[in-house]
Amino acid sequence: MFRILKKILNILLTLFGVVTIIFFLFNILPGDPAQMMLGQNENSEQLELIKKKYGFDKPVFNQYLYYLNDLSIISIHSKDPENISFLSENKYNSFNLFSTKNYNVEIKTPYLRESYQKNGLTVTEIIKNTLPNTIVLAVSSISIAIFLGLFLGIVSALYKNTWIDVSIQFFSTLGMSVPSFFSAIIFAWLFGYLLNEYTGLNMTGSLFELDDYGEQMTLKLQNLILPSLVLGIRPVAVISQMMRNSLLKVLKKKYITTAYAKGLSKIKVIQNHALKNSLNPVITALSGWFASMLAGSVFVEYIFGWNGLGKEIVDALNKLDVPVLIGAVLTISVIFIMINIFVDIIYKWLDPRIKIIN
Repeated sequence: MFRILKKILNILLTLFGVVTIIFFLFNILPGDPAQMMLGQNENSEQLELIKKKYGFDKPVFNQYLYYLNDLSIISIHSKDPENISFLSENKYNSFNLFSTKNYNVEIKTPYLRESYQKNGLTVTEIIKNTLPNTIVLAVSSISIAIFLGLFLGIVSALYKNTWIDVSIQFFSTLGMSVPSFFSAIIFAWLFGYLLNEYTGLNMTGSLFELDDYGEQMTLKLQNLILPSLVLGIRPVAVISQMMRNSLLKVLKKKYITTAYAKGLSKIKVIQNHALKNSLNPVITALSGWFASMLAGSVFVEYIFGWNGLGKEIVDALNKLDVPVLIGAVLTISVIFIMINIFVDIIYKWLDPRIKIIN
């Protein structure tokens, strides 16, 4: 029980650190969000109203405390109208736990506030609309990486020091050295423009797009091919090299020699004895790469016009839409933590000697 509580506390402290860093980081960006919101209609009176409404006229540390109050499950709200937390009033359903003379203590779901640029659309709604597309892209990419990476790693180990092994290692090194945004530009130009007549692929496009009549959204699975391949290139390289090295190390163990002595074929030895014991370091890489795909998809989504959370982050940066930026980064952080917990469970399945909660 103590270990579980310790794990929960570590998760909460991690999220608190993430919120603190990204809040102060994004709030010192050059530019004035209030001016960005008004655009060409800016005047001094409207500017003051916007700053007061969104709390831009308050010190950054006060804004930070208000944001934590909105984000927390348990919130404290002043009964004095002059001290009510900005952006929070009537924005979420809450249950009053108790009241004092000056304050109400309420329980609620975390509130990520509204977008500065999207006409009162909440950050939660924006994430709900874009995160599924990013997850589809990340899952497709990691699936490609797992299949090709494990296959190439096994082949490379079986044909150690041959031209096949050298070729795989060469292309793996090349794949790791090329940035994803550069690969995205090359793939979009080559397969979506030059070879469009043969591939049928577009340079840009998302999972769902309006039909030619602009009446309904249609599924466009072909738009998934190029961005998922680009995102999968680097993890394929990492997984193949890790699988090769791990498998070669396992094949030197004594129990593998014993298995060969019993008359088992090489395929049976790898399938029944070596493969499972070679997967631990690979799974470690997979957990990190899946989470990094959510972050690394930012430029890939933007280049391919994929309507996911990554593209939303770029748009929010351009428009100084701080609530969307913080909400998106916080969402990715939560997913990263959940993936690590899931990987711990897989570790337990692969090796019962490993404790899930340290």
